[in-house]
Amino acid sequence: MGTIAARAAGVLRRVFAPLDVPITFRLWDGTTARVGQGDGGFTVVLHSRRIFWRLMLRPTSRRFGEAFIAGEADIEGDIFSVAAAANRLEALRLPLGTRLALLASLILP
Repeated sequence: MGTIAARAAGVLRRVFAPLDVPITFRLWDGTTARVGQGDGGFTVVLHSRRIFWRLMLRPTSRRFGEAFIAGEADIEGDIFSVAAAANRLEALRLPLGTRLALLASLILP
């Protein structure tokens, strides 16, 4: 079944794959998830399960910005790649039901 972080990495891959921007997510336990193709990109560091859940319920650039300001997340890497991803993030439309089903997969067998 895997750890919560390993399953969370799978959720991140599914949610952010449509952005087609190279992003690496590093979770609270060091687990990583990479989405997108190509070189460059950046890393989003999520410091807790709590911020992961908040971001997955509503993955907007504003929510990511708030997490960064609050110290719940960090961004490492190329700022221009971050800006490109933020622009594409606003176009990301994943129905709430789909997001909830993905999150439920973290806790249900």
